[in-house]
Amino acid sequence: MEHQELRKNLFYAPKNGYDRISEEERRGVFKTAEAYKAFLSRAKTERDAAMATVELAEADGFVPYSRGMKLTPGDRVYTVNHGKSVILAVIGRDGLDTGAHILAAHIDSPRLDLKPMPLYEDKKELVYLKTHYYGGIKKYQWAAIPLELRGVVALTGGGVVNVEIGSKPGDPVFTITDLLPHLGKDQNAKTLAEGISGEALNVLVGSVPMAEEEGADRAKLAILAWLFEQYGIREEDFLSAELSIIPHFPVSDVGLDRSLIGGYGHDDRCCAYSAIRALFDINGIPAKTAVCVLADKEEIGSVGVTGMQSRFFDTFMEDLCEGFGIPLRACYEASSCLSADVCNAFDPIYAEVSDPRNSAYANYGVSFMKYTGSRGKSGSNDANAELVGTLRTALNNANVVWQMSELGKVDQGGGGTVACYMGNRNISTIDIGIPVLSMHAPYEVIAKLDLYMAIRAMSAFCAMED
Repeated sequence: MEHQELRKNLFYAPKNGYDRISEEERRGVFKTAEAYKAFLSRAKTERDAAMATVELAEADGFVPYSRGMKLTPGDRVYTVNHGKSVILAVIGRDGLDTGAHILAAHIDSPRLDLKPMPLYEDKKELVYLKTHYYGGIKKYQWAAIPLELRGVVALTGGGVVNVEIGSKPGDPVFTITDLLPHLGKDQNAKTLAEGISGEALNVLVGSVPMAEEEGADRAKLAILAWLFEQYGIREEDFLSAELSIIPHFPVSDVGLDRSLIGGYGHDDRCCAYSAIRALFDINGIPAKTAVCVLADKEEIGSVGVTGMQSRFFDTFMEDLCEGFGIPLRACYEASSCLSADVCNAFDPIYAEVSDPRNSAYANYGVSFMKYTGSRGKSGSNDANAELVGTLRTALNNANVVWQMSELGKVDQGGGGTVACYMGNRNISTIDIGIPVLSMHAPYEVIAKLDLYMAIRAMSAFCAMED
């Protein structure tokens, strides 16, 4: 065999996705991106994402699931858990004893949450909200940018109000101030992690004192008066509030060629959107039941009633199985899952933290990660070779552009996903994700082609038969 033929047959060299797709697919890439941009513009918190998902699902023919509902192949159902996690299912032709195809993603993102007693007035009538950051952030990235306030407040005497300030045209926005460089000598001597402390992430919300008021905290009183007039909120009501500070950035095309999307919350709402789109794109009755679970709390360990470690998913699946007379354990052991969470895209500016031979690249397609974890695969699911092989075949047969990657160099760090919690249920699971630049920053960037291929990959997975 000629050497060139040997190279062709034996070497593996991923290619840029735009060198592999047709003009029709290229149009599909950009059309898909517009629909996703509209979703991300709405899904700014996990509550928003859950609500947006339900609206899209109902428009696609999904109906609310209730325990005991008689289901038949082709039925499309959904359920919502505490307003912050969602499960959708399309009932398949084969019995649940043959397993289900499960797509798992999360819809929470790093942010700043208000403390239980957040509002205070400091020197010379400046009013602030104190915060506690949620998830892994670089604190300095949150200063000197425009911010929004979103969430819900359970009021004294009953009732819950939705708060949304900063997103509509004409709304005020908020900010966290930073120190001017002229006086920043001591700050500059600190590490990036120490330059702005967690207790300094205080959001500026006002400065005008209440007119004709002689007592203390006059500006704070004016802010409380405004909140009470607009929402009926008293200071005590902050004790029963879920209010978050998020970046005030529009979801926009990035680059002169418009090949990238910039915005807040790609991690992990781009994978969540890909998962629900894969279910929406199922035509007719699939061979296996397809399930999509969008969980909360991944950024802080997948804990709590709405996290992936909650019994919410198990209860839903057990209800489905009981309806068909199948033991839950039999369904789980025959099921497979794509744990859909973003991965880091190789950034040439910070190349030293990555292994270039085993990194995900923007525009090279959706990425599979056999394992994640950190330093010695700690906390990883680590998929088995047989599952990887099955998926390779399915994706290649469907002409999906995909790549395989790790999350940085071995001793550099790493990260986790919900994959291990699905694996703990005896469900064969592998990580799949869209590569992200500036992950966990207030403004993240993904490639439109990778989003498109994530949807294609998940659709191919849902269509697999034994």
